[in-house]
Formats: sequence, structure tokens, C-alpha cells
Amino acid sequence: MRSARAHHNQIAVSAYAQETAINTEQTLDLSLLAQTGDMITPEPRRESNADEMTGHEEADTIYDLGKTAMMSLNFPKAQPQHFAFLYAYALGTIASAAAGSGYEKTITPMDGDLDAYRSLPSFTAAQRYGLTVFKEMFASMFVDSVSAKFARDAWVEISAQIKGTGKTTVSITEESITAKDDAESLTLAANAVEGATAAARLDSVHAIRVELDSGEWTDVAFSAVSDAEPAVITITPPGSETEDVTYKVLYAADESAWMSFPARVSQTPLRVSEVTLMIGGTWDGTELVGGKELACEVNSIEHTLNNNGQIEFCLGTGGTYASRYFREGRTQTLKLDRELRDYIIRNYMDQNETFGVTILAEGAVYDSPHKYQALLVFPKVGVLNAPISANGKRLAEAGDLTVLEDDTYGSVIVKVKDLQQYYAA
Repeated sequence: MRSARAHHNQIAVSAYAQETAINTEQTLDLSLLAQTGDMITPEPRRESNADEMTGHEEADTIYDLGKTAMMSLNFPKAQPQHFAFLYAYALGTIASAAAGSGYEKTITPMDGDLDAYRSLPSFTAAQRYGLTVFKEMFASMFVDSVSAKFARDAWVEISAQIKGTGKTTVSITEESITAKDDAESLTLAANAVEGATAAARLDSVHAIRVELDSGEWTDVAFSAVSDAEPAVITITPPGSETEDVTYKVLYAADESAWMSFPARVSQTPLRVSEVTLMIGGTWDGTELVGGKELACEVNSIEHTLNNNGQIEFCLGTGGTYASRYFREGRTQTLKLDRELRDYIIRNYMDQNETFGVTILAEGAVYDSPHKYQALLVFPKVGVLNAPISANGKRLAEAGDLTVLEDDTYGSVIVKVKDLQQYYAA
């Protein structure tokens, strides 16, 4: 039977292949092990006529201005593939090179826009709500912001805020059928009903209504659904006048290809005990030369990237969903929370000196010496503020660092190793 349990939810995306154009659905290729509460949410744009002279005290009409979409994705036990997927779509430029039996993806910020309608590559996403309630596909989803957190004695975490144009396809359809009011069965126009068993097909019909009197809709009981195409639904006759009436059948049609969700890929989650943080020195294109490793004194370090994107409705493109994602300007920060054991961070601030930072999280070996990996490189970082406080009985320092754009190496480089050759290709 239909289940409303949230742990039955599923989210699938086109992680490996980006869309070829805005609002052009791509094939789903990966299911995500996101948090139970993560949902793709349509955001309707509707207005009433409360500001118009209707002849009434209150509004009497709602105008449908289309919709957009949004989603929060949270991976509290982050895997390298989560870094690759989110940063590839958040930054936009991806190169891949062999690394043993796997690949190292080098992800860097895109310069300018992808095309006239997209500042970044877009992916398609789909959600299964509950076990068999319904499924919904969303075209043109954009990673608007990403946050990766490395906290002491914890899993590495990564999360993202996603914005979408609102173009959707739902697995449920409502079909109008003209038949007699004393009919004992209804035949759909063309579709079979989803379900391999009689019980599953019956469960795929959500409601049947009949208009016995003008404007009055009455629920109709139904008891069986055939496996034919088109399907025949057995009903309890709602009337006895042998008159033509209109029935509305709300049901899940036999699944098309997009409704069959792809498999998940399992990788070992990353632990912060496997993270190496280097601060200071100079990035030479291959490694951080010089600098200092910070270890036990670090409580956490968090990278936040914000594309500051806007979903826009353009002239001449209709009003049911948006037609452009425009990135107004990328900003990035690093938040360093550590025990105050030296004057290094304060001195960088006093001298207004810039420096490099690398964060390396390594997992299991997949082909010796190659390990699953997520490496974040920041060639040029400066200190905005470094307030001192007491954390229990220890002195603490909160480094408010800003990520700057280096003339040679840019602002951020993300290198991910796993078995997949490309993301957002």
C-alpha cells in the first residue's frame, strides 16, 4: 500500500551528465543518500486579486504565475562523490585524468556564463515521495551554494542549496472519461496503470470522482484495476439514470523510463581524523610549498561558496516556469575555529598578508596507492577578523578568512578521486 514514511523517499539526479540546454531534461544516472528530510520543493508564484475592484470585500480569484523550485541537499556522512557532484555543478569547469583504476577530477570556477540562459551547468533531479505515493521530475536545477565542514571527531559534512526553474513532470495524471452514471467499469483512454500486481494497480489509483449534478463532484468507490493497456477499472455505479456523466480518474500511469530510479553508488564516508589541514605557504600548481599543518588545535574549519544566483522569468518564454539562472557574483569564506596556541593568524591579519590553504580528506584505498579523496585548495586567502574567546577552560580563536582570486590559480581548486570519470560532463 502507499506509504507516507519519509525514509522511503528517494532523490535521483543526472550527476554525471549535465543538461544540454536549460529546461531540457537529462537522463537520471545516480540516486543520492541524502538526509531523510531533504525534499525537492516546488515554489508556486501566485497572487490573488485583492488589489482589484472585484465588487466584493475580499479577493475572489487567484492568478497562477508559474513556479520555481528549490532543494536542500545534506550529506552528514560525506563521501568523495558528494564533493565531486556538488562542486562540479557549483563551479562549472571539470577536467579528469586517470588515477590508477579510478580518476582524479580537477574542478575549478567557470569564467563567465555557460550560455545565454545559464551561468552554470544544470542537472535534472527527481523525487520519490514515500514508497508509492508519487514521483516528480524537475528540470534545470542549479547548485547555488555549497558548504563543506570539517569538525573535530566527526564525519566530514557537505551540504548545498539548489535552485530550479520549476519545470516539472509528475507521475500522476487526472483523466476525464464520459460514461453512463450506472456504469460498472471505466476504461482509460490509452494508459496502463502502474503496478505488477492487482493490489499494486489498485493502490496506483488515487481517486475517482463523478459529476452527477453540474459543479457537484462525488467520490466513486472502485475495487479492481486490470493489467490491460488501456486499463479497465471496476467501480461501484454511482447512479441509476443511464445518463452520460463525467468521471475524473486520478492515477499513476505505467512508469516511463525516468520513473525508474538508478542505483546508488557506495563509497566510504570521510572522517575528520583523516583530514590534513595546511595553512600558509604558496600554492605552486601542484602542492602547497611551505606553510604549517594544523592538527589537534583545530575544532573545525568550514568552506562556504555562494554563487548568489537568481532564477529569472524572461520575455517571450511563457509563464509556467523560469527560463534563466544568472549568477550575480561568486563569494567564498573559510571559518576556522581553533585553540589559541600561537599568534600566526593574528600576525597574518596584522600584516595584511595573504597565504595558501589546503584541506585534504582521504578515505579507503581503491587501487594502491590511490585513495578516495577530496582535496580543497585555496591559493590566496586573507584574514578579515580573528576574535579571541574562551571555549570552556581553553582560549579559542575564530579565524574569519576570505577566499581571494589569485591571478594564476584562481580562487579554489577541488580535486576528487573516485572511480567515476566525469561529473557534470
